Amino acid sequence: MLRLWLLAAHALRLAGAALPSPGSCTFEDSACGYQWDYAHLPWTLHGEGHYISVDTSYEGEKAVLSSPDLYSEEWSCVRLIYQIATTSDASPDPARLNLYLRQEGGSFDRLLWSTKEPSDSWLIASLDLTNGTNKYKLVLEGEMRQDKSASIAVFEIKITSGYCIECDFEENHLCGYVNRWNPNVNWFVGGGNIQNSQSILPKDHTLNSALGHYMYVDSVYVKHFQEVAQLISPKTTAPISGCLSFYYQLKQESSIVFTVYLRDMSGFYEEIWKTDSALNADWALAEVDFNAPYPMEVIFEVAFNSAKGGYVALDDISFSPVYCSNQTEATFNPANAGCNFEEDLCNFYQDHKDGPGWSRVKVKRNVYRAGDHTTGFGYYLLANTKFTSQPGYIGRLYGPTLPGNLQFCLRFYYALYGFFKMSGILAVYIFEENHVVQEKIWSVLDSPKGVWTQAEISFKKPMPCKVVFVSWCKSFWDCGVVALDDISLSLGSCQAADLLLPTPGECTFEKDECIFTQEKRGRGSWHRKRGPTPTSYTGPKGDHTTGVGYYMYIEASNMVYGQRAYLVSRSLRGASGKQCLTFFYHMYGAGTGLLSVYLKKEGDDEEIPLWRRTGEQSISWLRGLIEYESDANYQIIFEAIRGVSVRSDTAIDDILFQAGPCLEVEEIQFSSGYPDSLNEIEY
Repeated sequence: MLRLWLLAAHALRLAGAALPSPGSCTFEDSACGYQWDYAHLPWTLHGEGHYISVDTSYEGEKAVLSSPDLYSEEWSCVRLIYQIATTSDASPDPARLNLYLRQEGGSFDRLLWSTKEPSDSWLIASLDLTNGTNKYKLVLEGEMRQDKSASIAVFEIKITSGYCIECDFEENHLCGYVNRWNPNVNWFVGGGNIQNSQSILPKDHTLNSALGHYMYVDSVYVKHFQEVAQLISPKTTAPISGCLSFYYQLKQESSIVFTVYLRDMSGFYEEIWKTDSALNADWALAEVDFNAPYPMEVIFEVAFNSAKGGYVALDDISFSPVYCSNQTEATFNPANAGCNFEEDLCNFYQDHKDGPGWSRVKVKRNVYRAGDHTTGFGYYLLANTKFTSQPGYIGRLYGPTLPGNLQFCLRFYYALYGFFKMSGILAVYIFEENHVVQEKIWSVLDSPKGVWTQAEISFKKPMPCKVVFVSWCKSFWDCGVVALDDISLSLGSCQAADLLLPTPGECTFEKDECIFTQEKRGRGSWHRKRGPTPTSYTGPKGDHTTGVGYYMYIEASNMVYGQRAYLVSRSLRGASGKQCLTFFYHMYGAGTGLLSVYLKKEGDDEEIPLWRRTGEQSISWLRGLIEYESDANYQIIFEAIRGVSVRSDTAIDDILFQAGPCLEVEEIQFSSGYPDSLNEIEY
């Protein structure tokens, strides 16, 4: 009777699987409500092969496929089974498959995942989607690029509630779990009446039946001491913390070590669980607190010492956002360890026994001394000033306590002022409170003077620690002024952060011109550049993003008075409600002309003026804020007009579109000249 009930339950499970959740599709006889964009290449549905594809048989750059409207108040997992096939060995510009999230009311799609990896068979991608209250669409984009022999196929899209690291191993794709191949020991699928091992294997845990499936590894082919088999989960794609649980069986005739690790993207392993039992004749439940604030993989590892070691079986991996002990663990918010110094020192402090130390200052807008990095108008920290520059002087700025055993990325901006070589006058130390140990992790080399330059440092310490910024005035001849601003801390290594997908609606011009193109109606041109502009006493010395990156500017020496240059965005989706556009502009030079921003709605000839600045503004990058509305699709246009002389270079950088009203008001200073007091530092 029990066996009949189990078979019935299994049949119901399969029947449920036949009714796909909204947004899921196997492309057997239809596209399940997915629609392709007729402005681009067509997708072809192959009912006999159960997939949808695009190739280069048609002329075009890309194909776009969008899902029906989706809605989910629960955490969900998107699994995509796909293949990129090509006959060329190494194309300089290979085909690529992208997956975007299109939020209702947003002008920009958020890139969730992208790949250009070709293969001879299908691959699987697993992506966590956090819960939300807005409708959304999934958008697949196949870019053919320059590979004329490429084709892209999608076999299945499956959306399930829950987390991508969860799995009962009942489906062929095994939820994206993969075995790390070893010549002698590997994880295999067990159950389903599969009899391919010399070990006595259990029934599965999900159905308690021979029909169910699980993963197992045994020692029958072990040839060396400490042979290791690894089963690797999909990478987490959103921060999660809580309780990881799974069921396992272990039969041990000689030493077996069964361990669960977390592995971050830099390859660092952290052990979170190890079996303490030599024999489990039945399925045993294991629970472990789990914290993945940045992308990680879960690795189930079994190490054998002999061919008669026994076996380990694994089933029903699940996750709960509540910690196993039901205790609420205080989560660390990295935002509390950063500061832009606009209001105060945030959670930073000074040891006043060192003397006056760092001073929080503000520079009025001027053409001699740069302002802060945050807005160009605000506050920053200054050390080694006329009040503190004594030989042997040291100023220390302490950050808040950081938890141990987490990977951090520290970023900050610094600027140096002085006439002499100033290497080493600013350093960053890690102070471990329990051991009273300070370790230097960074020090400044000689940098361009007066340019806000970004520094980034990855670090991880086993014990709680603090970040300490140290300025050092070695002697009168080796004591330049040091400025510090916009300290930020994020979880994960800086190298991993650099690999993160771009922020929707952001353009830093580091790789290209993003969504913008030149419009030649004004005969002038915008140029993408790094470093100072060719003409002295005009233009920036470096970009705003890092100090050593790229920005867009007009070169006045190539233009005549009154010539215009236009930088025009592609068509952006209209949205109800207010939108906020943030950007940084640089207008330094005695002959500087005009910089304007316009909005042009689709179907209208009128260009609506949103923002304008005339003449020389500052030697600093200044922040511009524009609040606007457009229900219709629209374009944003940056127009620069060359001024009366060659000292008229105008630049822009770090453009960001955001949904919703601007949270701050732009500081506008209307002045037609520069009185003597404008170069003063305010303490």
